[in-house]
Amino acid sequence: MLYAINGEDVPDSLEKRLSVRSEHLKRIQALQEAGRLILAGPFPAIDSLDPGPAGFSGSFIVAEFESLEAAQTWANADPYVGAGVYRSVTVKPFKKVLPA
Repeated sequence: MLYAINGEDVPDSLEKRLSVRSEHLKRIQALQEAGRLILAGPFPAIDSLDPGPAGFSGSFIVAEFESLEAAQTWANADPYVGAGVYRSVTVKPFKKVLPA
């Protein structure tokens, strides 16, 4: 089943994000290589694809996991959680409707 993982950043998280970004991306790339990733990306803090020093306000991932518990466990192990980038992480079941 698909699950949506929404991470909300703490204020001024850019430096923390950059410090563990490569580890964060490796985990997402592993989902992609396993054919389990639907989409992933950050929320720019301003209306720009490259927000520069404004940074990001969070991240969103939709991926396939065997259960809600497995998705939550995966999300809790994210390097952004360990580095204090996220103030909260929400994991919910997700039903993809479109595109078909």
